[in-house]
Amino acid sequence: MVKGQQEFRQFMRKTLPDAVKNAARQAMEEGAERIVQRMRMLVPKDEGELLASIGWTWGKPPEGAMEIGDLKSPERGLRIVIYAGNSTTMVTNKRGIKFQNALIQEFGTKDRKANPFFYTVYRSQRRAVKSLITRRINKAIKALNDG
Repeated sequence: MVKGQQEFRQFMRKTLPDAVKNAARQAMEEGAERIVQRMRMLVPKDEGELLASIGWTWGKPPEGAMEIGDLKSPERGLRIVIYAGNSTTMVTNKRGIKFQNALIQEFGTKDRKANPFFYTVYRSQRRAVKSLITRRINKAIKALNDG
């Protein structure tokens, strides 16, 4: 048996994954917050409840929310969901059918112009956030190797 092999295996099983997972988690949270803040800047200002409903969470979004995008790290079991809308942002049309106001704002209707605030930001920031996550993971691995 090579000297230090057992310590190296223990390091690879415990230290490296925890450090990398923590770095990925922090980067994902930072990226999600960055996306949410930009979305809030684009939502129509007269839509206060919708503005307040935009957010992110680990796992599933709140009841009634529209899940539009997520940041995943399946190999680490991490998933952040970015959402808009909740039960307070539901609207009813003339026929009594309920709709999520976030969808109406994002895509519009035949009588209402679209005010895209969600997909445009998500698409424009997705690559930058993935890059941030990768950089943070690489930095964590490098810090472990240097230590």
